[in-house]
Amino acid sequence: MDTAEIRRRFIAHFEERGHQVVPSASLLLDDPNLLFVNAGMVPFKPYFLGQETPKYSRAVSVQKCVRTLDIEEVGKTTRHGTFFQMNGNFSFGDYFKEGAIEHAWELVTGPVGEGGYGFDESKLYASVYEDDDEAYGFWKKVAGLPDSHIIRLGKKDNYWSMGVPGPGGPCSEILIDRGPEYGAEGDWEAGDRYLEFWNLVFMQDDLSAVRSKEDFDIRGPLPRKNIDTGMGLERVAFLLQGKNNMYEIDEMFPVIEKASALSGRRYGADHDDDVRFRVVADHIRSGMMLISDGVTPGNEARGYVLRRLLRRAVRSMRLLGVEDRVLPELFPVSRDKMKLSYPELESQWERISTVAYAEEDAFRATLKAGTTIFDLAANDAKQSGQTRLSGSKAFALHDTYGFPIDLTLEMASEQGLSVDEEGFRRLMTEQRDRAKADAKAKKGKHTEAGAYRDVSDSLGEPVQFTGYHEIVSEGTVRGILAGTGIARSAREGDEIELVLDRTPFYAEGGGQLADHGLIELANGATVQVLDVQSPISGLIVHQAKVLTGEVTVGEHAQAVVDIERRKSISRAHTATHMVHKAFREALGETATQAGSENAPGRFRFDFSATGAVPASAMADVEARVNDLVLADLAVHAEVMTQEEARRSGAMALFGEKYGDEVRVVSVGDWARELCGGTHAGRSGQLGVIKLLGESSIGSGVRRVEALVGGDAYRFLAREHVLVAQLSEALKVRPEQLPERVNDIVEKLRTAEKEIERVRVAQLLAAAGQLAANPTDVFGVNFVGHRADGAGAGDVRKLALDIRGRMPAGKPSVVAIIGSTNGKPAVVVAVNDEARAWGVSANALVKVAATALGGSGGGKDDVAQGGGADVTNADQALRDVEHEVGRAVTSGRS
Repeated sequence: MDTAEIRRRFIAHFEERGHQVVPSASLLLDDPNLLFVNAGMVPFKPYFLGQETPKYSRAVSVQKCVRTLDIEEVGKTTRHGTFFQMNGNFSFGDYFKEGAIEHAWELVTGPVGEGGYGFDESKLYASVYEDDDEAYGFWKKVAGLPDSHIIRLGKKDNYWSMGVPGPGGPCSEILIDRGPEYGAEGDWEAGDRYLEFWNLVFMQDDLSAVRSKEDFDIRGPLPRKNIDTGMGLERVAFLLQGKNNMYEIDEMFPVIEKASALSGRRYGADHDDDVRFRVVADHIRSGMMLISDGVTPGNEARGYVLRRLLRRAVRSMRLLGVEDRVLPELFPVSRDKMKLSYPELESQWERISTVAYAEEDAFRATLKAGTTIFDLAANDAKQSGQTRLSGSKAFALHDTYGFPIDLTLEMASEQGLSVDEEGFRRLMTEQRDRAKADAKAKKGKHTEAGAYRDVSDSLGEPVQFTGYHEIVSEGTVRGILAGTGIARSAREGDEIELVLDRTPFYAEGGGQLADHGLIELANGATVQVLDVQSPISGLIVHQAKVLTGEVTVGEHAQAVVDIERRKSISRAHTATHMVHKAFREALGETATQAGSENAPGRFRFDFSATGAVPASAMADVEARVNDLVLADLAVHAEVMTQEEARRSGAMALFGEKYGDEVRVVSVGDWARELCGGTHAGRSGQLGVIKLLGESSIGSGVRRVEALVGGDAYRFLAREHVLVAQLSEALKVRPEQLPERVNDIVEKLRTAEKEIERVRVAQLLAAAGQLAANPTDVFGVNFVGHRADGAGAGDVRKLALDIRGRMPAGKPSVVAIIGSTNGKPAVVVAVNDEARAWGVSANALVKVAATALGGSGGGKDDVAQGGGADVTNADQALRDVEHEVGRAVTSGRS
């Protein structure tokens, strides 16, 4: 049974039983505690936590999930993977244990011809929580399982919680006995013989403290009992398809087959190769699904995960012996299997493939540059007598050049070096800690969700945002969070996070920066709002400072938004929509927004593109949007269903969270997008839009920066003054400036070339005199010379020129030390006769470089190095001369 068919049957089974079919949420759900959706129940967390009221009493979904905690283990076993699909059915205060067991058993054991999976009942077992007699009884009553097929397990296996205070409860798993070849009879812990494939969570307890998975307090029963189940789609697929693991199912194995054909190596023949094949199969699929949901490769957070996945896949193919581009061969194979369940992969293919293939091209260039850096680092380590590459070098290769640590380890091993992995891991941890600290500072001082959740629970309903229609609003202080946690009051000078029951302040989101302003309390206290965030769904938090008086919970307040800032940001947001639409017209539908920031008077707009945007296209986009500014189009927002929005042609942005009802913002009948931000009333209010330029911020992603309104006008005014000044200085009309400036630049380049030619000629003019007056060192003609002001290239030219002028047939050694900006460079050149006497340029340059406080190396005939202390140049030349004498005399003896 194909994976897509298993998925279809699951949805159909529960839809027939009154469940609302809920499409998979994006992998990029807006949750401050999650990088990606990592479990099927994540989109329903607000319902389980009581933050939102469910729109239905029962639901079914097949949720896309990504887990990356053990990415380094992918491929080493057949258990680890990053992307997976979780089938789940959910009950919100509707049916409970008996109903969940009944629905699951009917599907698992139902005949294939009647829409079931047809599992052999005699091989199935159920596990229950150790004291859950109720679930035990239902398995006997509903499924007819004998006592020998119902197992009681402890908290570790059969009690579920989110890991924080909140809902939890016992769970019950359906397991299948795969036979004695997979383990011993009754060994429930091994996980290979008795394989769990469906977990039914009975959410019935309110946990007040969760210290660990097995150590928590139960405050009491939940007011409403819920059901959350998870059936691993890939796991059921390999069971029903008669395979040993998920890598062999119909959605994944074709990628392994293609990789095998490209590499000429067979899956199953060698363990190391098998690991690489599995890495390729997993990362290709995961990378494709992440790009589909709007992730682009980058150096931070989600973008960095995607970059790692794609680069690990490419690297694994290289280790399998394939040096050519591989993603154009492998991605379409995965697409053709996954599109059966996710048709958007085909409709978005041009964008997905563009991003992926550009990242591979960038990585191939990185490999070339990074390998050179690695070689230099390995050389330095060897020359200094070390056998280990430092953790800082490995981290630099990883952080700057995108080198996976396993690549550094392998290349180091090939050079006979080890790597300071502990130092590397420490630096990685420090980087992660800095990123967490940045996120914490951005999201607020209380990133522990419990504090926010307690405030949200006390509200009873979501904070009402009134800012679409007003910038002054009456409300009540409902929560205060200070440095020590939740507080009842705050005094002058305190920095706090303030929660009102209703607010006109826009919380940062969708690329739009937060509002600023004041909150004035009825008791005379004044609070300055510095930032606004929404750390959990339904809660708006004002990060603020108490300017005067005392703020207390329950006090009446008036919230006043800084209107000029709001208007300026709103103009920028509307301009972003217009520029997005104009770029799609100019470059095609693949020019999809990949990120944005709408700030007062300016915005930046990131979008997918295969290369630099031509200047003509930039000019066309700027002209197009400014024509529509002059047209003074009405900007209006409508709330409609997602289906109505799609039919209207509204553009949805990847990674944004949309509910069943969405807000559609339209600029006339031209640009239409799903958007929760604030906007100008008419396009004419934007005044003017000025694009400042575009640049690359990653493979396949370009960034445009622009100004709007008064900021754009002031920029253009300054440009006009500058042009007038240049026209006056160069005595030409403004339209002639480009040609005049080009003439001046060309003349300067010609002059610089002539100056360089004269300088080199002067430098080399001394070569003849130096070659004619060498020092005799035990029969060797030796020239040691300082060439102050000469760089490394000039020093090399001079050394080789002098060596070429030395008398033929006699041993000759030339050592030249130059310097620029106080940094010395040394080159040693030795002729064949001197090498025959045992003199090596490689050995001599190390002597000189040591005296200069640096290092060097090369071949026996020519070697070069550098240092940090040019004041030792004369001593370095004396040391080289001495070493020549030592080499000659020791060679003769």
